[in-house]
Amino acid sequence: MSDWTAGYIADIGYTFGYYSELNPLRVKLAFLSAGLAYPEMGNACELGFGQGMSANLHAAASVTQWHGTDFNPSQAGFAQELAGISGGGAKLFDEAFADFAARSDLPEFDYIGLHGIWSWISDENRGVIVEFIRRKLKVGGVLYISYNTQPGWASFAPIRHLMTEHAEIIGAEGNGIVSRINGALDFTEKLLATQPMYARANPQIAERIQKIKEQNRHYLAHEYFNRDWLPMHFATMAEWLEPAKLSFACSAHYMDHIDAINLTAEQQQFLAEIPDAMFKETTRDFMVNQQFRRDYWVRGPRKLSKLAQAEQARQLRVLLVQHRADVSLKVTGNLGEATMQDHVYAPILNTMADHQIISLGQIEQATGLALSQILQAALVLIGGGSVVAVQDDAHIAKAKKACEKLNHYLCNQARGSHDISHLASPVSGGGISIGRFQQLFLLARSQGKKHPAEWAQFAWQILAMQNQTLVKEGQTLETEEDNLAELNRQAQTFSEKQLSIFKALGIAG
Repeated sequence: MSDWTAGYIADIGYTFGYYSELNPLRVKLAFLSAGLAYPEMGNACELGFGQGMSANLHAAASVTQWHGTDFNPSQAGFAQELAGISGGGAKLFDEAFADFAARSDLPEFDYIGLHGIWSWISDENRGVIVEFIRRKLKVGGVLYISYNTQPGWASFAPIRHLMTEHAEIIGAEGNGIVSRINGALDFTEKLLATQPMYARANPQIAERIQKIKEQNRHYLAHEYFNRDWLPMHFATMAEWLEPAKLSFACSAHYMDHIDAINLTAEQQQFLAEIPDAMFKETTRDFMVNQQFRRDYWVRGPRKLSKLAQAEQARQLRVLLVQHRADVSLKVTGNLGEATMQDHVYAPILNTMADHQIISLGQIEQATGLALSQILQAALVLIGGGSVVAVQDDAHIAKAKKACEKLNHYLCNQARGSHDISHLASPVSGGGISIGRFQQLFLLARSQGKKHPAEWAQFAWQILAMQNQTLVKEGQTLETEEDNLAELNRQAQTFSEKQLSIFKALGIAG
């Protein structure tokens, strides 16, 4: 492997994933829930942006000026292409962290984001990143960082080490990383079949290997097979970030804010008696067996008064992005599945059922519920994907053109691939999940086709040219009639249920 990779997997591209936690707009609700002031996001930076989907969707869908780097030139090239198409202004580079940090043309940032990359790089690069944050993150600025953590990885880390050793020693270099991953998984499965004492002490390992075998090999290559791989305790992360003068703000994973679905009453009481906030966070990781943390850190936290917190919370705007009847009242936390309180959630959802932008203050007036109940419901509903936060009208208007350009290009890409499953929303300031066929239906509409049957026929012509067919309930549809029937069903559902929502999100005209 070439020296420029520094031990990082570079012979296979990362997935085209989008990570909503990187959207700066999400900071507002999390910070208000924690009683903290949040900055306006003028300049933002993503380090290790992969294929650049998050950076480009956020740049197109907001007025925030994005910068970023990813040292893989193939990935950076694709990301730069998207930036040019949208005109969103993202300035994206293919430089190593040290080279990027040395640039003289970078502004100070209100927001810096790293998704996952921290766990897969060397201590040398971690040091470069911390120094970059120290120099470039503004006072009051926010760092989003997600990383593999302990104790959740404690039982699986030895197997991960075994798999990477197999890929390095036994796997043939010339066969490529996918072949070596498959070989390592097969070897591990055969080892576990011998009932080693390790497997007896960790009975959940076999099931986890089975789940891993079903995952995308591009994802597995980057998640497990880099030379540098380190799940880090929360307290260790705090030590790393101390030179940058960062304080832990709160979790970026909204569901973490809801103690009732994650901690027993006894655990909540136990944590409440711990006086040190940082040690409390470490202890909580043991209670939930934390494996992956998604956190906000801030350079100079400022507490809001109760009055300011309430006033700012009332101004937050949201939008329901599912049909009212389709919103599940079930929510899953560390304790398992729980049912949301109908007397709280029903009036909130009924108030939002017309898919119009509404503030939390307006919901408060319409329902008579306490603001604290509405704030918690917003965390749950946004965290579950039923609702999105909404940016200012002026920002929505400025972002529309770039979103239209980017979305048209992405929908065109859906003709030949299902790799990309998000489009840009000027309303949410970020990405919205939308499948390949739905993208093709939007493309058909943009070409003047008005009826669901026309959209289905348009999609089928594209698939048939490539000898592609649909899969329904695990079965491949063989005939043209069956494929068209399924596409017609999906197009009709899209017309009746989804199109109005995509219009509300500014994705469909």
